[in-house]
Amino acid sequence: MYDTDFYAWTQTQAAALAAGHLGKLDLANLAEEIQDLGKRDRRGLQSALEIVLIHLLKWRYQPAYREGHSWSDSLYEHRRRPGLIVADSPSLRRQIPELIATGYPRARRAATRQTKLPLATFPETCPWAPDQVLDEEFFPEATP
Repeated sequence: MYDTDFYAWTQTQAAALAAGHLGKLDLANLAEEIQDLGKRDRRGLQSALEIVLIHLLKWRYQPAYREGHSWSDSLYEHRRRPGLIVADSPSLRRQIPELIATGYPRARRAATRQTKLPLATFPETCPWAPDQVLDEEFFPEATP
């Protein structure tokens, strides 16, 4: 059933687990799915952090677009998302520095595409500490 009707498989597995029918569990696939759940949260955190980094780069290097509240509101909203993921999976908090370091080059390229500014405009490594990236009150100053 795992390969032919995933939803039905999940319901059957949940019912067997709840009833204590361990012999009816598809242990190999169940273990794989549980592992994938953890990977999903990590990927979600990575993606949320990359979006924050893109917004921070755009904020810093396109100051003319800061008028109004839409940019700051968007940055507030996207900074909230990593916190929600970490609230559900606190062990991911210690991975934030690594996820920022590995996600920053993608964020840098995305900022280049979105702003049409040359890639060299943006620092090669993330210029902000993880606490700054997530701090709702931190907005980087424009560069000359």
